[in-house]
Amino acid sequence: MTSTFANTGKSTLSSVAEDPRWSRIVAREKTADGHLWYSVSTTGIYCRPSCPSRIASPKNVQLHDTLASAKATGFRPCKRCNPDGPSIETENAALAAKACKIIEESEEEPSLEVLADAVGRSPSYFHRTFKGATGVTPKDYAAAHRAAKVRQRLASGSSVTEAIYDAGFNSSGRFYEKSTDMLGMTPSQYRAGGVNEEIKFAVGQTYLGAILVASSKKGVAAILFGDDPDTLVRNLQDRFLRAHLVGGDRDYEAFVARVVGFVEAPRIGLNLPLDVRGTAFQQRVWQALQEIPAGATVSYAEIARRIGAPKAVRAVAGACTANNLAVAIPCHRVVRTDGSLSGYAWGVERKRVLLDREASQNLPSPGCANNART
Repeated sequence: MTSTFANTGKSTLSSVAEDPRWSRIVAREKTADGHLWYSVSTTGIYCRPSCPSRIASPKNVQLHDTLASAKATGFRPCKRCNPDGPSIETENAALAAKACKIIEESEEEPSLEVLADAVGRSPSYFHRTFKGATGVTPKDYAAAHRAAKVRQRLASGSSVTEAIYDAGFNSSGRFYEKSTDMLGMTPSQYRAGGVNEEIKFAVGQTYLGAILVASSKKGVAAILFGDDPDTLVRNLQDRFLRAHLVGGDRDYEAFVARVVGFVEAPRIGLNLPLDVRGTAFQQRVWQALQEIPAGATVSYAEIARRIGAPKAVRAVAGACTANNLAVAIPCHRVVRTDGSLSGYAWGVERKRVLLDREASQNLPSPGCANNART
């Protein structure tokens, strides 16, 4: 058993290697920050668990349950991990949040240099930090925010012209250059609720059962699994209520065969444009999902941390549920913290089969590289 001094909150030197807290330090576990500290007698410093410095020998380490206990050693705080203040991840999240607020409150899209200057960082450092905290670049975040403003204005009944200028576009020409990519259809169609948008679809068969693939003019808009093709078509109609569904011809069925081939063998990749429709937050989640290698799994909590929103675990789960593009955006690779399976829109058993198949193939790289996104 590990002994702990009640008055100092530190472990004995001889017991450190056997203390379960030590394994959290060896793993540089970020979730232990703020709950645990350690000091190193040979260097005369104390650190947080996630400190990137070389791991010390446990015989030279004391573990501390409080910051006060670590300070009581008389050692100095580590300059790399700053154990007395917020973690680097917390600082970066705050920096990104400040930049997001600037973007959201600006009438026009601020430049990278303006944003970097506002948060007191160099443009290259800021760009890297922002993407690490949010999962998207500042430019992509600004584009997603403007797209959301356009959608909101059009949905509220504003004219197309009003929506253009309210969203920060300084000319209608610049807006119309991007409008179809931004909305998935023309502004007038979107304002009318997507009336007459054409969605082409076809149904195929995979080892997981029936698969429906649907595309807009922009790219693949839906990949759905199910047991009954008719139910899948009704599901598609529910997801695109006002669109005009068109059954695929022979050429489109050949296109669907490529998707089926990807489902059967993720190794081949799915180098097809995707019509990804979602909020800025959902797109951050979906981008993070596409970076999970085939054959691997990640917890909902870890995805939340990767996008710089560690408390948004439920929102991450909601974004996974809202995903229209099964396998192309691999929400099946997200599991509970304990590794158990849950929350797959097309059934937990399909999720299990997908993961087992990917694991058995021992794939080295993500299955959906180079997809086009909004």
